Amino acid sequence: MNQGTDPEELPTEVLDDVADVVGAEVTLLTRLPGGVNGGAMRVQLAGRADAVLKAAPRAHPDHLDETLRAQRVVEHMRGRGYPTPAWLGVGATATHVWHLMDFVDAAPAPELTPSLVEQLMEIIELQAGQASEPYDHLSYAWLVATGRESAAAGLDFNETPEQSLLRQSVAGLSGYSSAVSALVERLRLVCADVPPPREAPDMVHADLATPGNVLVRDGAVVAVVDIGNAGSGTRATDLTTLVCYTFQDPQLDGVRRRLWARILDLVGWEGALVLAASQILHMLEVPIRHGRHDAVPGVVKRGYRALDELNALR
Repeated sequence: MNQGTDPEELPTEVLDDVADVVGAEVTLLTRLPGGVNGGAMRVQLAGRADAVLKAAPRAHPDHLDETLRAQRVVEHMRGRGYPTPAWLGVGATATHVWHLMDFVDAAPAPELTPSLVEQLMEIIELQAGQASEPYDHLSYAWLVATGRESAAAGLDFNETPEQSLLRQSVAGLSGYSSAVSALVERLRLVCADVPPPREAPDMVHADLATPGNVLVRDGAVVAVVDIGNAGSGTRATDLTTLVCYTFQDPQLDGVRRRLWARILDLVGWEGALVLAASQILHMLEVPIRHGRHDAVPGVVKRGYRALDELNALR
């Protein structure tokens, strides 16, 4: 949800803070393509290799702590062969939170192809058993899918400010239109009797289906980025985001069947239902929040397709 900062809008204090932390003068070069929130800038470090700076206005009091959490996830996962760039520094000024990472000489994927999805499925397997931070994506997905509150469900879950804001936004979706209301009601109904999830042991990236977060070179995935929302749960969460992306392109129908099969192996039908419902609700929330009204009917259609396919696999 955090919006990035244009290079010309970046306060001098941020660059000064980056220089203090990394011990090198920082020069802005250019904005980098890809991603949905922007804010990624290629920078030159004096006497060192180029890097990528992402700076965002402080969104809440815990913003820096959450960025430090993401840095710990990066360090943990890189130690296990996960292809995400090293973070060189994290910091904050009175107005912004920033992190600096290695520059990877590769391009954001313009779209996800069957080959790239297959490669991402292999990368996601590296997340197995690697939960290292108590940022619980699985419990959050269950709360979103069921519309319940953690206290009422007896669920020990401390959500982040961003998760809380997203859940509040999702809770208001039914007021958008009768078509959206009908889909939300169906999702809530099918998830109503699913019990709260148990703690899951995997690392979750949480945004692997955004093509701009996948850096490729010569048809191969060389890095995954935008790991700031990473946490714990089941890696089936990331597989589910890929499933929902595949509905946008008929050439991905075949790989979607393999995705569904792997998700069912990992979390069973009820778990797959909760993850799919949560993802559909988030897919609705984004265009509605940003006023992209022409995109909403397509999301509704894909939501019903996902439910129909999952029911056929029961």
